[in-house]
Amino acid sequence: ESELFGHIKGAFTDAKRDKPGLVTEADGGTLLLDEISELPLALQVVLLRVIQEGEVRPVGAPRSLNVDVRFIAATHRSLPEAVAEGRFREDLFYRLNVVPISVPALRERVDDIPLLADHILGKLISRMGREDMFLSAETLKQLMSYPWPGNVRQLENVLERAIVLSDATEITPDALPPDM
Repeated sequence: ESELFGHIKGAFTDAKRDKPGLVTEADGGTLLLDEISELPLALQVVLLRVIQEGEVRPVGAPRSLNVDVRFIAATHRSLPEAVAEGRFREDLFYRLNVVPISVPALRERVDDIPLLADHILGKLISRMGREDMFLSAETLKQLMSYPWPGNVRQLENVLERAIVLSDATEITPDALPPDM
């Protein structure tokens, strides 16, 4: 709660100073709530109030602050199922479900793998201070035939491993995990 909504000094044992929450810091902008389905029900109530009223009350604060925040919520779970099972508030679901965007799993969009791999590879080699590297045709073929249970995050991890294990500029299949 403190991370999302902030707190004031003395609100709890470790609150040694006032701290704005992520919602307050996003005032005038957009906040991504990743894995929204994992948010505890008690916090769902508070988030609903923030979305509905445009006000956030830091933990221990005597009054609320006005905020103007656009929320983007993401999850890999079915929110309608979570609502039906009582794990997600229906009213919050409808507040967040204004413009739903469904992104299919990576295994369902194999044609995206070359472009994603190229983008991720470029980002990783830049961050890791490596010179230009590229995937061999055989490596790319293996990547495109893999079912990707971990989606894009798994692809990123596989490519990071491949960069670390490759001495040459061409990444070959032997740099991929054994299960691939």
